[in-house]
Amino acid sequence: MGGRTMEWAARANHLGGLPRKLVITAVGTFAKVVANLLNTTTVHNGDTLIRLVRSRPAGVPLLTVSNHMSTLDDPVMWAFKGFPICDAELARWVLAAEDICFKNTVLSYFFRIGKCIPITRGGGIYQEHMNEALDRLTNGAWLHTFPEGKVCQEDAPIRRLKWGTASLIARAPVTPIVLPIIHHGFEKVMPENYAFGRRPPVPLWNQEIKIVVGEPMEFNLPELREMALSQSRDSSFSSGQWPRNILGGLDEAEQKCLYMTISDQIQTTLENLRNFSKSYAKAEQ
Repeated sequence: MGGRTMEWAARANHLGGLPRKLVITAVGTFAKVVANLLNTTTVHNGDTLIRLVRSRPAGVPLLTVSNHMSTLDDPVMWAFKGFPICDAELARWVLAAEDICFKNTVLSYFFRIGKCIPITRGGGIYQEHMNEALDRLTNGAWLHTFPEGKVCQEDAPIRRLKWGTASLIARAPVTPIVLPIIHHGFEKVMPENYAFGRRPPVPLWNQEIKIVVGEPMEFNLPELREMALSQSRDSSFSSGQWPRNILGGLDEAEQKCLYMTISDQIQTTLENLRNFSKSYAKAEQ
């Protein structure tokens, strides 16, 4: 797909910013109702997320990564008490599945003014909208991704991650602060197979949502690049179709080794956080 879908609607100055403010406020209010009135939400280490959203160093992007339990994870995971979910300027950008959120003009406009970037599943890590996500990081914004790439409602280990998130970390001019988050309970609020293999028409209630925010991850990219250079010599990772004009001229095999190393680190961190969240939940019972 060429070009960027309805990008004009994603601009901060579109109609003076009013549509964005209205949508972010409305969606934020809906999320607060789901998280705090219909259900019970507890958060561990939420202050770290709030601090990084509100007051990280100027020009430094924030990249949050989490597991993906339901189609409601975003926005409801940002609705815990004390989080500025209705602030249109602070609100996250998020990668969203094109086949779900951008099916028609009305939906596309709604999700665009809600700071969603359409991603084509199977479109590869160098698709045009990934460049848009990179632009947001380059501008020092906050971006959220679900690196598993799709919803998984089983209580199972974190699956092998897609490389798109790793490629954004490697390609960003200023390395983002990467913050891992694990949550449980959304699979009960919006189950995929509720009735006749479909989701319920509205979120369910009287459920417990638990959100565990980890600590920022450090990526030593010069060191990781050196590792990728040495590892790639022993691999046959090349199809000859990847660009050479990024990451200082790394070839395809070197890029893939780099992205795999970064992805493995994020996967391990998310899995450790998932295990911590389970023991933390048991300790609270």
